[in-house]
Amino acid sequence: MSDHEVATVLRIKGRVLVGPDEVREELWAVGGRITYERPPGADDAVTLTGWALPGLVDAHCHVGLGHHGPVDAATSEKQALADREAGTLLIRDAGSPSDTRWVDAREDLPKIIRAGRHIARTRRYIRNFAHEIEPGDLVAYVAREARRGDGWVKLVGDWIDRDAGDLSACWPRGEVEAAIAEAHRLGARVTAHCFAEDALRDLVEAGIDCIEHATGLTEDTIPLFAERGVAIVPTLVNIATFPDLAAGGETRYPRWSAHMRRLHASRYDTVRAAYDAGIPVFTGTDAGGSLAHGLIADEVAELVKAGIPALDALSATAWGARRWLGRPVLEEGAPADLVIYDEDPRADVRMLASPRTVVLNGRVMG
Repeated sequence: MSDHEVATVLRIKGRVLVGPDEVREELWAVGGRITYERPPGADDAVTLTGWALPGLVDAHCHVGLGHHGPVDAATSEKQALADREAGTLLIRDAGSPSDTRWVDAREDLPKIIRAGRHIARTRRYIRNFAHEIEPGDLVAYVAREARRGDGWVKLVGDWIDRDAGDLSACWPRGEVEAAIAEAHRLGARVTAHCFAEDALRDLVEAGIDCIEHATGLTEDTIPLFAERGVAIVPTLVNIATFPDLAAGGETRYPRWSAHMRRLHASRYDTVRAAYDAGIPVFTGTDAGGSLAHGLIADEVAELVKAGIPALDALSATAWGARRWLGRPVLEEGAPADLVIYDEDPRADVRMLASPRTVVLNGRVMG
């Protein structure tokens, strides 16, 4: 069955993982929607068997972003298809300079929740990725991206300060408070890229909703995150690149290089400490830019390696992640977006690397 061929009725039979502990024996997809009632035409249904999960979530991904900034639609399509083939059917696009709204009309591509374009301090981020502005313009740009996005805004909370030779916070506390308040007034949540330690307290106390990477969490800030319910998306497959980055900057920025190595060395302990404190943890690969798409199974495996129990690591890309983003799981009337595996992924998250069948909007993807 091709990507564009629609079965009148699909029957998913075997084990349907409606929730971490809720398993049903079958579901039906009719007109692209899920039902648990036997529908008319069931006798002619196409039957798929196995263990079914909701379509996976990559909560930090960049469709439309390449090594040097925005990419064309053909490249964006390849990125989205790579994610789809890995079972990622819902993406929170954590900043992109490309207009990818055309994806919304494609029923064969993952659904995208956009955070607009990154907002960074002047000359304090990767060239051509972000709006680069000064603090006095932060509120206006946050309002702009809140209106442009799908309920999220992305700040660059810290980056290397070339004069200091190390990572440092990008925004004064007052401007951050005003900008986050404006985003919330407009109905958007705010997240921020943060590698280091010193921006975190101001951002959380200013009301931020999520922190990306969060390698700078400490014994002082972990309780604050937990108390405020601020989520983290660790992007461990991206943090794995820190040693190479550090080596490349060793000569010019030795303090920065040493800092990046320390953050890398403590990454698993940091994530486990956050999880143990009750901080919500979700999966994100940071695909786009320099990192390949389709790595969601690797990210889940990294969370398990960090010490998060397998079922919770699975929820971080499935049931829990979808609920955090306000999207349905395998419930009555929901879009029929699901992934089928040969064995129970709750027992072994490595199964995520081998999806047997991907179903998107009730279509079997080729």
